[in-house]
Amino acid sequence: MEPILELKNINYAYHTLEGETKALTDISFSIAAGEFVALVGPSGCGKSTLLSIISGLLEPEEGLIKMNGKDWKESTMNIGYMLQHDHLFEWRTVYSNILLGLEIQHMLSAKTRAKANELLELYGLKQFANSKPSELSGGMRQRAALIRTLVLEPDLLLLDEPFSALDYQTRLSVGDDIGQIIRNAHKTALLVTHDLSEAVSLADRVIILTNRPAHISKIVPVTFTLEKDTPLLRRNAPEFKNYFNIIWGELNQNE
Repeated sequence: MEPILELKNINYAYHTLEGETKALTDISFSIAAGEFVALVGPSGCGKSTLLSIISGLLEPEEGLIKMNGKDWKESTMNIGYMLQHDHLFEWRTVYSNILLGLEIQHMLSAKTRAKANELLELYGLKQFANSKPSELSGGMRQRAALIRTLVLEPDLLLLDEPFSALDYQTRLSVGDDIGQIIRNAHKTALLVTHDLSEAVSLADRVIILTNRPAHISKIVPVTFTLEKDTPLLRRNAPEFKNYFNIIWGELNQNE
């Protein structure tokens, strides 16, 4: 089956008056439809830069990107981007925040409004549809931000540390919640995170980057023998510590 996303030999550098700073070098990997992949690496190694390239916000200096088998410039693939902060507007209700992307893309219709209402119901926010964002907990705000992204029906979700602004207890709960939502919706996702436990608990594979200029050090497939495979249950599984140590060891080896 054709991968939904394929990167081949991606190189990127930042240019300033002081000179060139290489960020990414020879990055190659692919993601299959329905797969959840995590990207980890040292701070400042270029993880978010890579997401910006995949989303089209930056153009690689060298290399090839294919989406559903087509060159990225010719692809019509819909990409959803979820950031560290929920960016919900306080002057809009939760419901109107969720409709914002549809408004911007001129996709607002009876059908898409019905989809938004369905997602609010499905993910437990229906009773807060007319609330202001400040009336929601941090976890509920992130859930609203995810619904705002999902209502656009993206083929690929890019998640740039979406739980990092939350306290630890909320982060565990929301990571479990949103991880299950993405899997149950059969979405393809690429997550950037500094939290190795988060990567292991959520992903099918973990891609490990080196220090800048980043290249791929190792790709670790992650499988658990759980009757019910959820992020929280993975953290208590015997395989969890093994995967964590493999990734931790690889990162330390590259320091």
